[in-house]
Amino acid sequence: MENLDNSIFDDLKNGEMITSDHPQRAELRKSSYATIQLVQQMNSSADPFTINEILGKIIGKKIEDTVAVFPPLYINNGKHLSIGKNVFINFDCTFLTLGGIIIEDNVLIGPKVSLLSEGHPLAPTERGALVPGKIHIKKNAWIGANAIILPGVTVGENAVIAAGAVVSKNVEDNTLVGGVPAKFIKQINAVDDEKNDHNGLDHLL
Repeated sequence: MENLDNSIFDDLKNGEMITSDHPQRAELRKSSYATIQLVQQMNSSADPFTINEILGKIIGKKIEDTVAVFPPLYINNGKHLSIGKNVFINFDCTFLTLGGIIIEDNVLIGPKVSLLSEGHPLAPTERGALVPGKIHIKKNAWIGANAIILPGVTVGENAVIAAGAVVSKNVEDNTLVGGVPAKFIKQINAVDDEKNDHNGLDHLL
């Protein structure tokens, strides 16, 4: 996507609230509609190379060949989205990216997952404003089907988010969380859990 000279995207990246009367507010929609056009092309393809090529155009950076995306994938804006190596994104996910989303290497994202890096103030008089909150998903994390990650959340390395969870707080490394709102369930010990809990986790993705 082309770079715009205005500062509204920098403001979002820096975590600043964008009010409804921001002078460059219209640029957000303009950029999003340009992204939607590319998203439609990506979602109509079944060729892995084409999908990654178009996704690279959306975010403005080459996507590694080791990344696998099963469309449809819905993205409202290509800016401030970063995807590492060996990432798998299953069907029907939604990424609202204006607040920034970082997906590190070896992350698994189940179907219908929503990563929402932007929201609105609670007060009705201010609700037209846009409040960014960067989402950071660290290496080897596994996000189960239908999970929702809310603005400002960091998911730690090797962490697992149970299916259907709504995550509003940071998730520590090597932990399993689940529920609404998501809460700590157990610590993950790489060797023991792989042997003992594999069948119990099959439903999470």
